[in-house]
Amino acid sequence: KPLFKVIPAFNGHGKCDCGKCKCDEGWFGDACQYPAHCDLTKKKSNQMCKNSQDVICSNAGTCHCGRCKCDNPDGNGLVYGKFCECDDRECIDDETEEMCGGHGKCYCGNCYCEAGWHGDKCEFQCDITPWESKRRCTSPDGQICSNRGTCVCGECSCHDVDPTGDWGDIHGDTCECDERDCRAVYDRYSDDFCSGHGQCNCGRCDCKVGWYGKKCEHPRSCPLSAEESIRRCQGSSDLPCSGRGKCECGKCTCYPPGDSRVYGKTCECDGRRCEGLDGTVCGGHGTCSCGRCVCERGWFGTLCQHPRKCNMTEEQSKSLCESADGILCSGKGSCHCGKCICSAEEWYISGELCDCDDRDCDKHDGLICTGNGICSCGSCECWRGWNGNACEIWLGTDYP
Repeated sequence: KPLFKVIPAFNGHGKCDCGKCKCDEGWFGDACQYPAHCDLTKKKSNQMCKNSQDVICSNAGTCHCGRCKCDNPDGNGLVYGKFCECDDRECIDDETEEMCGGHGKCYCGNCYCEAGWHGDKCEFQCDITPWESKRRCTSPDGQICSNRGTCVCGECSCHDVDPTGDWGDIHGDTCECDERDCRAVYDRYSDDFCSGHGQCNCGRCDCKVGWYGKKCEHPRSCPLSAEESIRRCQGSSDLPCSGRGKCECGKCTCYPPGDSRVYGKTCECDGRRCEGLDGTVCGGHGTCSCGRCVCERGWFGTLCQHPRKCNMTEEQSKSLCESADGILCSGKGSCHCGKCICSAEEWYISGELCDCDDRDCDKHDGLICTGNGICSCGSCECWRGWNGNACEIWLGTDYP
């Protein structure tokens, strides 16, 4: 009688015996995830293995039938990820040869240090206790560095959203001042503080005579109250001008300027939402109507990206929808013709294998990617003219 029970492997292409997979004929890999025979063309396979920078397996692995097999010369599995984008060798301290110097944990090539330690590889120790460090970094609202910075040995290092590296908009001993709160539209390179009608002091606007409002956006000459003006600009949206324009005396001016894709009385229509990362409208299989795709017959999906007819067998389709651990669409979607359709009930689930959480993307003014980009697996992919972690910085030739 065997000491260990032999069970089927998770992806259905082998059996697990004492912690190791014994693959069925025609399959190989640690989890039996790679087919020995591939029905994909080399071009299609390589396309599926490209990361967001169009690099095959991040130059840290080889592509097998649309899946990356990461380099593992030492047998320790330190290079991993769907596109081999994580390299934990970056966390090894050169002197001690320990991961994060033995004072932290490594995740995807970055060290997360234990309390009292800091540095890229947790190599420096603070000269004050963790409790004193936390006390010094606590802002008036009770947050560590106002939740806008990192506490290092009792001093806050504020997150700087300015890509030029100049003095940032977030400052103060505990990062309590956020100059972005003074801007009607956040543009690092314009003087749009307080709508041009006031002075910004630590994130609050002191308005000039004749103007009032949180961002000095409301002229006293306007017959509407500030509340009525905002109500008219808001419509059925949660934000004035749907977060895509400037509200003055009850009327919206949509931005970016001259972009006909953003329109409507309250800027409620955003045609950019019909575009994929490559700029194709509705996948080339539909038309855009007020930010929603109307698909041609035979196609469906948010961006009309899924064909209703499929030329694959069910086994071929499922093999392309399985993650490295063998779970179909990460357990958060269904598989159709080799592509995952993520659950509509959980709006934030995305990614080719439904393995991404859009809530991880940065927000500004309450909007993911500030409404100026697409959340792609936890990072904002900004539309043309916008920059910043949350696509909140306008770099176009005209100011919004």
